Amino acid sequence: MAGHSKWANIQHRKGKQDAIRSRLFSKLAKEITVAAKMGDPDPEKNPRLRLAVKEARASSMPRDVIDRAIKKSQGGDAGDYENIRYEGYGPGGVAVIVEALTDNRNRTASNVRSTFGKNGGNLGETNSVSFQFERKGEIFYKPEAGDADTVMIAALEAGAEDVETDEEGHWITTGEDDLGTVSAALEQSLGESETAKFVWRPKVTTPIEGEAFDKLMRLVEVLEEDDDVQSVTTNMEASEDVMAAYAAS
Repeated sequence: MAGHSKWANIQHRKGKQDAIRSRLFSKLAKEITVAAKMGDPDPEKNPRLRLAVKEARASSMPRDVIDRAIKKSQGGDAGDYENIRYEGYGPGGVAVIVEALTDNRNRTASNVRSTFGKNGGNLGETNSVSFQFERKGEIFYKPEAGDADTVMIAALEAGAEDVETDEEGHWITTGEDDLGTVSAALEQSLGESETAKFVWRPKVTTPIEGEAFDKLMRLVEVLEEDDDVQSVTTNMEASEDVMAAYAAS
């Protein structure tokens, strides 16, 4: 949900920064509370909570807000939430995956379906588009962690699948079931990473531009404004010029 991603053209966001920051903190806090309620409130003993806290820190969430979210899990007002995935197609035939964390399945389903319908999309059945993606772990280190060879060796020894390095830093890919173990091993050799999270990686992408692109981005924006929606991923492929023009508009 947070921070830079090498696949930012696939998971692009745009909007007023204060509003985005507020929504982001709210969603991160919900994930922290749910993770702590479902497991141990100690991040060192709860892998899901540990990843949620790392993500929150990477997004500059204040420590006291993180602590309050964990404390809330031990009270009676934490709520009963469930993870739900919605899939469908947006404008231009772009595949869209929506992940939600909700205490009211009917409300969320209705809102997501309505948003797709009003913004040129079609909500499908579960697994209707996910076959076009791979579920992976993604770990990010800043350049200061070491040069490309050093990080590559450490990552492969830790069990990672691949490493890509650019001017932003090092992007380490893991299998879905290996994120926790690879992340922990890398902390021993490279120190704590900036982020460690699960991502949907497109196997194939769908080129898009013009009016269809604008409509797709509107669909993504409205979905991300929903309090129940934790993340939105598409398999769109847009040129740097199209992305730059959109970001500047």
